[in-house]
Amino acid sequence: MKKTIRLCIALSILICGQQVKSQDIHFSQIFETPLLRNPALAGLFQGDIRIQSVYRTQWNSVTVPYRTGSLDGEVKLPIGKANDYLTLGAQFLYDKAGTVALTATHILPTINYHKSLSDDKNSYLSLGFIGGWVQRSIDRSKMTTNSQFDGVHYNENLSNGESFTSGNYSYFDVGVGMSYNSQIGENPDNNYFIGLSYQHFNKPKKLSFYTDNSVEGTPKIVGSAGIRMSITDLSYFTIQADYSKQGPYTETVAGALYTWKFGNGENPQYAFHTGAYLRWKDALIPVAKLQAKSVALAFSYDANISPLRTASTGRGGFEVSLTYQKFFDRYNTTKEAIRCPRF
Repeated sequence: MKKTIRLCIALSILICGQQVKSQDIHFSQIFETPLLRNPALAGLFQGDIRIQSVYRTQWNSVTVPYRTGSLDGEVKLPIGKANDYLTLGAQFLYDKAGTVALTATHILPTINYHKSLSDDKNSYLSLGFIGGWVQRSIDRSKMTTNSQFDGVHYNENLSNGESFTSGNYSYFDVGVGMSYNSQIGENPDNNYFIGLSYQHFNKPKKLSFYTDNSVEGTPKIVGSAGIRMSITDLSYFTIQADYSKQGPYTETVAGALYTWKFGNGENPQYAFHTGAYLRWKDALIPVAKLQAKSVALAFSYDANISPLRTASTGRGGFEVSLTYQKFFDRYNTTKEAIRCPRF
């Protein structure tokens, strides 16, 4: 049974690589991958710099594990003497999938401009762009096809019958997004955001290992929202959700984290976050996150609830993330700013 599943998954990877109709790279910890969701979410944090890294491994119980990694960096800069800001950043993605080692590498710089809409409270409209280079490759030596079956058994000396000559291709990819971020009431720690992004709007061409130049990327729309509200002086909850649509495929992820602050002093620098997310009709995702001053470490696990659970025995994907976030020690840091985009 497992051999059959592995073969089906390997074939599906090759087909997706040829037709590009599968969904994009995604993570369960959407709260640690803002640039993947929407470039206009860059800079929505308390601090001047944020560096985030996420590692995911999936389907260990079904086939060769799928491994995905991301590294994001953002720097938020005040513009002039107004309350406007500019965020510069970059996103690096790496994904290696299945038996045939379908590998994708993304290098995507981003820029986001935050326009202040109020002198009385934090209220920002942001416009962001992301774009760069993407390469995909496949290990042809790991492919096996029916053409290598000689009627009795598999013969590796026979041709696999595939006509593509190159095991890799690359293309330029571009996305754009907008978001609105605002304070709730008088407490600047209570806030929300809504955002909408349009990814792959340039519809990159020639996305095929074959010579078929008609294969192009499918644009994706991502709607995002989040709200953060204080419960007590030392606790708050955060709710976030994403809805993505790419061609006929949709994905909905939503969840909540409850946070306790602890430590000495009036401004505790330690916190523990716990909660769960749900990927609709796919996985339940418990989350635990520990924050110590400028560094945070989070763990999550996808408990599979889709029809695939029969083969996966309920096991899905494990994720771990590491975040570094702080204010600069300089004259124009946002630490003392009265108005600043944040979440």
